[in-house]
Amino acid sequence: MMQQYSMRRKEGVTGYGFRQHNVFRADNVQDNATREILNTVYEALVEKGYDPINQIVGYIISGDPAYITSHKNARTLIRKMERDELVEALVRNYLQK
Repeated sequence: MMQQYSMRRKEGVTGYGFRQHNVFRADNVQDNATREILNTVYEALVEKGYDPINQIVGYIISGDPAYITSHKNARTLIRKMERDELVEALVRNYLQK
């Protein structure tokens, strides 16, 4: 969540007179959902003995859900996300510093 500060003098004020506020961001919710789905799919692929990176990349490139095991409902979960949204989330997270 992004942090914003104001000059209010109340409980929880920092030593500099700034009060910290959390700002709700919808993209954080989407990122968390994507992360949970990818983690579940990754774990399911590992448990079944597949190379999870190759399988997920194969799915993203081809769109063929057969790349993803149905174990732990992974195939159904990953199909809830658009492939371009998966790519966007992966690139965004890879480039964050």
